[in-house]
Formats: sequence, C-alpha cells, structure tokens
Amino acid sequence: MLKRWTIRLLLIAAVLPGLSEGAASSTQHAKGAARYDDVLYFPKSRYPETGAHISDAIKAGHSDVCTIEREGADKRRQESLKGIPTKPGYDRDEWPMAMCEEGGKGASVRYVASTDNRGAGSWVGSRLSGYADGTKILFIVQ
Repeated sequence: MLKRWTIRLLLIAAVLPGLSEGAASSTQHAKGAARYDDVLYFPKSRYPETGAHISDAIKAGHSDVCTIEREGADKRRQESLKGIPTKPGYDRDEWPMAMCEEGGKGASVRYVASTDNRGAGSWVGSRLSGYADGTKILFIVQ
C-alpha cells in the first residue's frame, strides 16, 4: 500500500511541472479563444523596438487582439498621432495599429527607429493581407 502511494506521488511529481509549463506558455491563448480567429506570432528578435512597444502596450492594458478594419485606418491614425510631433530617423509607432478597429484615439504611441518600424509594418502587412475585414487576430510577441 505504501509502495503504491509512493509510486503515485512520484508520477505526479514528474508530470505536474510539464503540465504547469504548458499552461504558462499558453496563458495568452487561454484568455478566451473565442475572442480571436487566428494567431500571429510577432518576431521580436527581428523587430526589437516594435516588438517591445507592442508588448509594453499590451501589458499597459491595450488590446492584444486586432480586429482588422482597413476602412477608417487613416482617420484612426490621425486620432492616435494627434499632437505627437515627427522626429527625424524615427516613426511614431502605434498600438493598436490604425488598421485595427481597436486603434485610434488613446492608442499607445512610441518613437521607433524607422528601419525597425517599417520592416515590422511590412512583415505584419504581408501576414494579414489575406484576411478579411472583421477578422480578429491575437498578437503574441515572442
């Protein structure tokens, strides 16, 4: 009886760390898969400044889901960038992006090196080009 109990305890001890690790790595997914239609893994190693901005903005309470809504992007961009001057060599990066329904007034804006931001914008644009307006994309920065 004691031997069986010991074996069970050892098995539990061996399995639990793996279960909790998997749960921790998918926390963002577990917040409610019904909130989004697909996932985009943003490569922070490739675009570090933009990736840091997205991560920080999400941690500060901005949406991690982008509902694609291309119409109105120019208006949302004007709203989010209002009062923030341009700076040579830098772009004013917005999160959520202007192409997202969640973007616009109140978006997080940060100066990001133009090369980083434009590369990131091109990368995201190519990944999202095939999605219809109304599609909800969960952004995970990694």
